[in-house]
Amino acid sequence: MMKHLRTVNDVMTHAVISVDRGAPIKEIVEAMRQWRISALPVLSDGGRVAGVVSEADLLLKAQGADESRAVTAGQLMTFPAVTVTEETGIASAARLMAHGHLKRLPVVDRDGRLVGVVSRGDLLKIYLRPDADIAEELRELIMAELIPAGSAVVQVHVSDGLVHLEGTIPDPALRNVLIRVARTVPGVVDVTAARLGTEVHT
Repeated sequence: MMKHLRTVNDVMTHAVISVDRGAPIKEIVEAMRQWRISALPVLSDGGRVAGVVSEADLLLKAQGADESRAVTAGQLMTFPAVTVTEETGIASAARLMAHGHLKRLPVVDRDGRLVGVVSRGDLLKIYLRPDADIAEELRELIMAELIPAGSAVVQVHVSDGLVHLEGTIPDPALRNVLIRVARTVPGVVDVTAARLGTEVHT
């Protein structure tokens, strides 16, 4: 079951294929082919991420556009690498990928050592969350953080990630607050609250 998916640690791949700075081009290409990945973290002697070597870096070499005579991962890599930590939020990681046109991000610990990798596909796992998990998390948020005990009756229904809120609330302004909060829950596709108001619906 998928419960509360919030951070990169909840969705990342812990087993990571990487290369060291001295890895030759043949080894890099073979690792990409074998594991069907488009980029590899390049590690320093201390296991820290020094950079990333990607198919794009190798293609520059293949088409003769690389005049640097680079023959190893350390010479070919892009640096500094764009990385995230295990505590990075899923939304933040998604923004980094989108803005940088990146397919994967190395995940590092507080000392910069590689502990995993997160891909676009990993981040999309949030949309595989069962509706029941989404509904449970949203009910907890509403009851624990937003609604004083006994002041409202809000029902949460989720179908294929679409949240429907209905019931009664003490203040009309609370409606928009609830909608915004619901949209922050991982796996939520959209939120409707047409039947959420200050009067009981029959």
